[in-house]
Amino acid sequence: MIGLLRELWLFMRARRKYVLAPLLLILLLVGGLLVLAQGAAAPFIYALF
Repeated sequence: MIGLLRELWLFMRARRKYVLAPLLLILLLVGGLLVLAQGAAAPFIYALF
């Protein structure tokens, strides 16, 4: 995991794609929230389908 993050950072730095950093941060935060709220949100998500 650390290697992947390091490669992404090196890619962004080499290609001047710093605009991707906030997008990746938001994706990581949303993914973390989904993992943490998995037990509490499961009944609500199941009801949608």
